[in-house]
Amino acid sequence: MLLEYIDKPEQLHTLNIDQLEQLAGELREYIIKTVSQTGGHLAPSLGAVELTLALYSTFHLPVDKVVWDVGHQAYAHKILTGRREQFKKLRQKGGITGFPCRKESAYDAFGVGHASTSISGALGMAAARDILGRGEHIIAVIGDGAMTGGEAFEALNHAGDLKKNLIVVLNDNGMSIDCNVGAMSEYLSKIRVAPQYRQVKEDLKGFLRSIPHIGDTVVKTAEYLKDGMRAVLVPGEIFEEMGFVYVGPIDGHNISAMKDVFERVRLIDGPVLVHVHTKKGKGYLPAELQPDKFHGVGKFDIPSGKVIKASGKPPTYTSVFSDAIVTLAEKNTSIAAITAAMPEGTGLKRFSELYPERYFDVGIAEEHAVTLAAGMATAGIHPVVAIYSSFAQRSYDQLMHDVCLQNLPVTLCLDRAGLVGADGATHHGAFDLSYLRTMPGMVIMAPKDENELRNMLYTAVNYEGPAAVRYPRGEGIGVPLDEDFTELEIGRAEIVRDGGSIAILAVGTMVSAACKTAELLLKRGINCTVVNMRFIKPLDKECILQMADKMEAIVTMEENVLNGGFGSAVVELLADEGRSIPVLRFGIPDEFIEQGTQSELREQCGLTPEQMTEKINDMLNRD
Repeated sequence: MLLEYIDKPEQLHTLNIDQLEQLAGELREYIIKTVSQTGGHLAPSLGAVELTLALYSTFHLPVDKVVWDVGHQAYAHKILTGRREQFKKLRQKGGITGFPCRKESAYDAFGVGHASTSISGALGMAAARDILGRGEHIIAVIGDGAMTGGEAFEALNHAGDLKKNLIVVLNDNGMSIDCNVGAMSEYLSKIRVAPQYRQVKEDLKGFLRSIPHIGDTVVKTAEYLKDGMRAVLVPGEIFEEMGFVYVGPIDGHNISAMKDVFERVRLIDGPVLVHVHTKKGKGYLPAELQPDKFHGVGKFDIPSGKVIKASGKPPTYTSVFSDAIVTLAEKNTSIAAITAAMPEGTGLKRFSELYPERYFDVGIAEEHAVTLAAGMATAGIHPVVAIYSSFAQRSYDQLMHDVCLQNLPVTLCLDRAGLVGADGATHHGAFDLSYLRTMPGMVIMAPKDENELRNMLYTAVNYEGPAAVRYPRGEGIGVPLDEDFTELEIGRAEIVRDGGSIAILAVGTMVSAACKTAELLLKRGINCTVVNMRFIKPLDKECILQMADKMEAIVTMEENVLNGGFGSAVVELLADEGRSIPVLRFGIPDEFIEQGTQSELREQCGLTPEQMTEKINDMLNRD
């Protein structure tokens, strides 16, 4: 086994091609074996094994810098950079993250987790290198899915203008998470079957020069040709027009060919784009056949490829949303659905199949998704935009300027709100309540269970203004689902447990935790009222002020950062209304929370019923 002797990329420079190919097989086996036990981003990392080896056996890390976009493809990178044994605790509490992280390794040049950032980050490094007079190589590796994000093109445009030495490797596997959409995807598909760019260009020049007397003149004239004729002859023309030297496409599983290309392009002055064609899930048949299913996968059985799931669990919030939006759209033809490259993850796959004319996948472009929705809303459609909470952070300005400023009926459905678990700090939906609260006119809801999610969605699509519904990753709590929908009164809370001198005001997932906390407190002789606030904005002022007037203390509970969140909103209201009462706030602290299971991370944040019982007891100075 070669792999057990590799602890740093420098060692790869001593291996020949046969050894590198052997190592590729060993890496694949190790990744499959580990991810089958930990879960993770299997298919994209399997597709990038040879690419990683070709890069790292050519360039000299960590002096040279490789910036991975998103990081879904970076498992081989992690294993080859001194984390082979740590890889066994991938995405687990106390283990290594699922994405490149600067504080984890000197080889992780740039922290990632969200898409389309690599070229910007790498260009910044190239600019700093030139300012400081150094000469290292900077390489950005970006998937074709991430190339649908606008930031990638902003960076390409700027890099072409600056003309700094920068290598961009476009890892083209025809997919991001689900199948890619859009004009760029179609363009790259055409390039995949086009002849090699460099060979076409040189063959053309050779032919023209062979024409007696006029050959050289024609070649010089041809250098000025643009648009029509040149675009036909040059498959990478869009990148050339942006100022890049385009090379490719080349076989991303041929280590020898890639090494040859990388050795050559490192000598080129200015920005270069190397187009590499790979297969997602390469080397593991179940992942090759279903790369979308194995993009991010839980524990699975290696021989069969079957995902290991516990039986008898309640439906997930995502699946409940999926069923609800399909049912609502059947009766309300003004409902349209928008996702940013996540039809499966956000639960819109079935909607897309049933109502294709009302379904829009914009690619990895959350900003565009929101403004697209705003445009639709001005013309009589009620768009439902389903985005993961942490990804929606990218569309803050569009939500503020294009939706709320115009008071448009757009429903934002924020999946994976709160602590998501193994994906860690880049993916926790810990900030949405705080940033959405800043937006005038925005209604913010969080369901206590999966049935209330259905009713909140129904309420939102019948509301003539901007509304957000945020809900967690994973299963519901197992309540029965009503056959019909109920429209909720905007800004009205629900008392779920009455009595006592302590009021616990909770939102979303914390309502069930509040009820369990109340049960534990009752055993200590402390009786509590528990309120499902439902609405973070607008608050039920009447309910909160009544509690302030008759209770000994108020406790707030939320799975959001404490800074600017629901608890802050309650404190602000009490201060504005001149009420003086002790308030104890529970939420996520002012720090980035790393990976772990959801239950482990809630305990880390002090959000278990047992932990909250002790703190409330201490506040009341009870024995």
